[in-house]
Amino acid sequence: MQRFVDTMAALPEHPARMLDSNSDGALASIPYRWGLAGGWIDQPFMSRHDPEPTAEFMERSGIATSTRRVASQLWPDGIPDRAPGELVRELYEAENRNRSQLSGSQDMIGLIYPGVSRLDYDATYEGGVFPRHIETCTDPDVAAWLERVINILPIAARPDGYDPLGDQRLDPLWVRRLGQTGQDCFSAILAGDIRALGAAMGETTRCWDALLPDSFRHPLLRADLLDVWAEYDSLYDGAGYACSGGGYLYVVSEAPVPGSFRATVRLTTPEMEADW
Repeated sequence: MQRFVDTMAALPEHPARMLDSNSDGALASIPYRWGLAGGWIDQPFMSRHDPEPTAEFMERSGIATSTRRVASQLWPDGIPDRAPGELVRELYEAENRNRSQLSGSQDMIGLIYPGVSRLDYDATYEGGVFPRHIETCTDPDVAAWLERVINILPIAARPDGYDPLGDQRLDPLWVRRLGQTGQDCFSAILAGDIRALGAAMGETTRCWDALLPDSFRHPLLRADLLDVWAEYDSLYDGAGYACSGGGYLYVVSEAPVPGSFRATVRLTTPEMEADW
């Protein structure tokens, strides 16, 4: 069983970023998502190797902008008032239609489910495509704490032609460590433990680097992403990238981080049903 921690992020607080440069009414009503720890576990090529089964954001930067665009086309009036599990499957099918390299379901879940969610993937369940279980927290105090400690720092969008999957070193022990970061991250958020949150996010970065070295070392990447991460990870309570290839760096700190902005966590969504 593998875990990935995902959050629902609405508009950032920074007033200069309150408009989406490509938004229409439908797109503006659909949130972005933060992926804080774990990652890649919604892809069966990774999970099967575990021996124990409204804002102006950059594109191609790990916050599900392409999935938001598909959602706005699929649901012009905004996210429908239906069971979230049903909506996730509908959006998954729409985004991956006629695609050879599939987008993982964590992007869809992160947009549709509210608050902070832990996703438990199992490669033997539905081919590892959808989680066996989702645990969601919509406690306003937990959300307010997370909003205070996550600083979103723009680094660089993934370049055209970039592919993190060229070099795959899928060691089962590292895959297990990656899955554990999701559990550790979720637990840290519920406990309001800033150091444990930073540690889980840093461990995610190390796991990505070990399992998929092109995550941060690809020849098309101009910035030294690991050096940037190490600097912020040492200066603050921790840090982790939004995606392979950079995008945004999430810096864990109650003190403001120069150049960053903060976002709000969305706590409402269509009626929740126990469909996972």
